[in-house]
Amino acid sequence: MKLRRNIATSESGFVFNPTNGDSFSTNPVGTEILFLLKEGMSFREIKDALVNRYDAEPSVVEKDIDDFALALKGFNLLEYES
Repeated sequence: MKLRRNIATSESGFVFNPTNGDSFSTNPVGTEILFLLKEGMSFREIKDALVNRYDAEPSVVEKDIDDFALALKGFNLLEYES
């Protein structure tokens, strides 16, 4: 899965979906995840990066990323790679 190409994101955490006009705001970690997704990183790579960056427990980071991914799916911001 990856972030849809047409999704606009700002450094302040503002997310805009031009397909349907929906907009969202994320916290700083959510913004970081979105930018890493745009760079082409997988959720596993993002988890590893966040665990190292924040010296966090891997299981906690994994759960938080899974929850965030579910929200992104719910708002139709992700697409499946073929």
